[in-house]
Amino acid sequence: MRRRAVRLALPLLLTAAANCGSTSPDPMPDRDLRILFVGNSLTYANDLPSLVQQLGRSDPSHPVIVSSVAYGNYSLEDHWNRGEALAAIQHGPWDLVVLQQGPSALPASRTNLLEWVTRFATEIRRAGARPAVYMVWPPLARADEWDAVTESYTAAAGAADALLFPAGEALRSAHATDPALPLFGGDGFHPAPIGSWCAALVIYAVAANTSPLGLTARSGGAPYPPGQIAVLEAAAADAIQRLGTRSGAILLPPKPDGGSM
Repeated sequence: MRRRAVRLALPLLLTAAANCGSTSPDPMPDRDLRILFVGNSLTYANDLPSLVQQLGRSDPSHPVIVSSVAYGNYSLEDHWNRGEALAAIQHGPWDLVVLQQGPSALPASRTNLLEWVTRFATEIRRAGARPAVYMVWPPLARADEWDAVTESYTAAAGAADALLFPAGEALRSAHATDPALPLFGGDGFHPAPIGSWCAALVIYAVAANTSPLGLTARSGGAPYPPGQIAVLEAAAADAIQRLGTRSGAILLPPKPDGGSM
């Protein structure tokens, strides 16, 4: 049975009334980072959008506003046919719209992913936002498919000229570094809370064009031992560095005061 995720509340964005004088002041710069997530249980597990929002505390001058449309077992084609995600895209405004479906390791699934990421990307750009792709991972029981999953999501991002969030590669790197890390739940596929934190590190670091190294501390911390956080942040940095030219990400060092550049 498909289960709907809890949608995050989104504050109303009010437009200023027209100035009655002969001249208008320059518009205030848009300082918010507004992100809409469209996906399935790999998005709503552990409320990934809210974790990305939490990491946004690392830069108070650019608060993160998030919302999501996510249903269990949904593909992007399912979202397209339902129409709710398209309506949310149109009713923005958004800076980024993050697209996610299952591992898509098989050739037919890859073709499907490329088609629907590309279709959504057209609508996202029409609404004035940038498309992004949240790379996932295979079940641990099918870990031999990891390369195929990475190739599918990288190809989809390239086909749509979308930003790539290589979260799946970050989880693979963290798992290889410390197999004892509880990154996955009992089914060996859905992320445990610390696995979602790893994914959030990648998504926020790329979206905000900042380094994941030290990001947890800069955002106020997380309930995990420092050694585990260090593994997650290094894994996020590794994934972004390896796929950086394809994702458009540029890792920036933290400012001396702890903020991002």
